[in-house]
This record gives sequence, structure tokens and C-alpha cells, in this order.
Amino acid sequence: MDAPAAGLEARGGSASRRAAAEHARTVAEQADRHALTLESVLAVLRSPRVTDAAARAEAVEIASAALVDLRTVTDQQRTTLLEPVAGAFSRLRADLRPLVRFGDLDVQFIEPPATGRALPGDVAHAARAIVRTAVLALVDDGAAKRVRIQWDCDGRNLLMQLRDDGSGTLDVHDDAVRPIAERVVTLDGRVQVSSTPGWGSVLDISLPLDPRPTDVDPVDDGDLTPRERDVLRLVATGVGNREIAEGLGISVNTVKYHVANLLRKHGARTRAELAAFSSRT
Repeated sequence: MDAPAAGLEARGGSASRRAAAEHARTVAEQADRHALTLESVLAVLRSPRVTDAAARAEAVEIASAALVDLRTVTDQQRTTLLEPVAGAFSRLRADLRPLVRFGDLDVQFIEPPATGRALPGDVAHAARAIVRTAVLALVDDGAAKRVRIQWDCDGRNLLMQLRDDGSGTLDVHDDAVRPIAERVVTLDGRVQVSSTPGWGSVLDISLPLDPRPTDVDPVDDGDLTPRERDVLRLVATGVGNREIAEGLGISVNTVKYHVANLLRKHGARTRAELAAFSSRT
């Protein structure tokens, strides 16, 4: 192995170790937060100084805030966690094993290059779901006896191909293919179906590894209510809904209502994106 290749491999290994360490740290933090949530709920429910109705209301508030935080962290993890393309493909093989174990479909796997760019977690997750949907459709149809699944990566896109030996009549508008095409489109990807009657069909799917730059116009500060501006200012600091509620003297549910409105007005998907929008204004 030459020196540049060795250096590239070393950097890749270092990046993988950092990603694994970051994932372990996030999991540990989540476990601590979940434990704190359960302890808080139990403390409220066991307190002799709180009425049953008040205890239930407080427990619901605590659980609701924890669920919102969990969804936010899960979205961030799925976006930032990386999977080596070979590892993501191995997980696909494991996912498909029980689907075809008792059927007549022969599934062949063409391994991707081990040196391909690591996949963002959300792309790897979506890719496996798309392939599973396609294979299930072939199993249900029953016309194909063999399907070949191949992944590759050109540095910017995950390239997937499924080739079967079925009737060769599939097109992108078929009921079996349309759900796949719709999901690919939502990911800014492309899908192409080529069929030859009597010989089979080929699905070529491309998923971008990097999100498309958004062209959302920044919301004018005058379009926000005074309370929304207060909530946005605190969201940008990274504090949670409960801290915002305590700081503004409002309920957690009211905070969640304002955060949902802010996400909609800014065209943001996560609190992190919302905070980024805030820093530009």
C-alpha cells in the first residue's frame, strides 16, 4: 500500500473511532436523561404533598417534554451518525435474510467497494428500507425467481441496482414500484426502471449523500410574535422546553406550540436548524 493510501486509511479509521466514541457518549447521555425522567415521574407520583390530579398532570408534562427531546436527539443522531458503506450493506443482508429464507426467491448480493465513502445514518436507513420494500414486492409478485442487489458509491451518491428475472413488465408507475419512487423523490434521489419483456427488470436508484442546500428566505423578525421571539432567543441557547417554560413563566405545552410554529415559519426540520436561522438574523 502506498503512502497516500495508507494515510487515507488511517484517517478513515480515526474518523470511524471518533464517530463510535461520539455515538457511545450520546447513548450514555440518553440513558442518563431517560433515568432522570423516570425518577422525576416516580417522585411526583409518590409525593404525599401533591394531589392525584396534580401528580398526573405533572407526570404528563415531564413525559411529554422527554418525548420531544428524544425525538430531537434521534433526528440529530440519524443525520450525523456515519455508517461504512460495507457495514450498511451487511446490515441489509441481515435484514433480508428472514424475508427470503422460506420463499423461492434467490437473492444475490454484489458487495460494494470497502473503500467507499461512509453513508450518513439517515441515507443508510432509507436505502435499506427502499431495498426491503422492493424485495418484498418481488416476493409478493412471484414472477421473479432471482434478484441481484448491488450497491456502489461515487463519492456524492449511493448507487443501488436491483435486477430481476421476472416478466419484464415493470415501470415506475406500477403499484409495486410507485411507493419506492415516491420515497426516493422525497430524499432528492432518482429512480429509473428498465424492463425487457420476458427477460426481467432493472431498478437503478441514486440517493445523494449530502443534503441539498435550502433556499428558504429568512423570516423577518416582524413576522414573529413577541412570545415567539422570546422562545426563539432561548432555543438558540440550546436549553430544553422545560427551562424555556420556567424562564418565561409559561407551560411546557405552550413552549412546544411556539417551537412548532417557529419550525414551520422558518422551514426548519430540527431545533438545531432553527438555532442556525436565529444566528443569521
